[in-house]
Amino acid sequence: MGSEEWELYPYIGSQVMEYGPISEGSDGDWNGDVAVSLDAVLPDDLLEKVLSFLPVASIIRSGSVCKRWHEIVHAQRQTWSKMVPQRPWYFMFTCSEDAVSGFAYDPSLRKWYGFDFPCIEKSNWSTSSSAGLVCLMDSENRRRIMVCNPITKDWRRLLDAPGGKTADYSALAFSVDRSSHQYTVAVARSNQVPSEHYQWEFTIHLYESVTGNWVTPFTGVLLGWRGGDECVICGGMLYYLVYSTGVLVNNNEHRHCLVMYDLAARPNHTSLMSMAIPVPCALTCGRLMNLCERLVLVGGIGKQDRPGIIKGIGIWELHNKEWREVARMPHKFFQGFGEFDDVFASCGADDLIYIQSYGSPALLTFEINQKLWKWSVKSPVSKRFPLQLFTGFSFEPRLDIAS
Repeated sequence: MGSEEWELYPYIGSQVMEYGPISEGSDGDWNGDVAVSLDAVLPDDLLEKVLSFLPVASIIRSGSVCKRWHEIVHAQRQTWSKMVPQRPWYFMFTCSEDAVSGFAYDPSLRKWYGFDFPCIEKSNWSTSSSAGLVCLMDSENRRRIMVCNPITKDWRRLLDAPGGKTADYSALAFSVDRSSHQYTVAVARSNQVPSEHYQWEFTIHLYESVTGNWVTPFTGVLLGWRGGDECVICGGMLYYLVYSTGVLVNNNEHRHCLVMYDLAARPNHTSLMSMAIPVPCALTCGRLMNLCERLVLVGGIGKQDRPGIIKGIGIWELHNKEWREVARMPHKFFQGFGEFDDVFASCGADDLIYIQSYGSPALLTFEINQKLWKWSVKSPVSKRFPLQLFTGFSFEPRLDIAS
């Protein structure tokens, strides 16, 4: 199945038609054959209300109907903040050195759109999304961070983040306040202490849009553990996956733990590992996500004797510092994801989780409230050579929020 080209309905510059006003004839006679457009008698606020019940792709498409509709759609009115909640989209693209372009999947209409993502230049950039905005971190210059709205194409580059351009491990988290539209960016960096194989420096940098500045509230050292590339903000806490270095840790213990940092209190002296929460099992491809302020973990379940080889994919939710299993991927779906470490990516928002194989453009969805597994409509992304890799991330389509 092909995709619709998103550029046919760009947010800016759509071709519009202008209709003249309806008036009575000079003789005052009413011609019963004259059609009266419902649009002509609807005031702006009611028309906006009607449009707000449509999926976001349909709203943008409606901006091409006439000049009046175009002005309403593109005015960024307060109406769009009261739209029917939109399900998160998934942006899929190939891993390459070329400019990033791909396809966005709309689960409400079950359609793919050709989609050029604003400001992202390389496929290995770090991403994190929240409430209609996406935050991106340059993989070659970790100080370079941008925030954008993929639907409106609005974007901005933030002040350079503290620290060097590179780090042994860096993770990005992003959270938007839905009422004020202010946002927080968290960058967690982990670097090995020189000549100390079991010590890793761990630093948290925070950016607040309300102040426009970066702060570094925490710097510490992890013993026998290192950071990684996975963190998320949920319920005012920064959650971060750390990995055992194999030193000072019993081989029978889990290779991963979850540490947390209170973004409101911001303690500068605290032992993160003293409050660490072990992951529920031997884990690969672990991904953290905030689903309506519920902390969810998706990961490959490693074999007992060979933890780097997965035997299934599980989903867990954190309750009072304990993991509760939500679901395991049925075997008929799992068969499409192979048996090697780092073979799939996952992300999500609202009640929807996306899981994608790196080696295939197949996309699987899981609705956490209904516990429903479903393949997406076949992706238009094609595999051009055997070792080609695919990746992607989710975001909420919104018209009312700017970077």
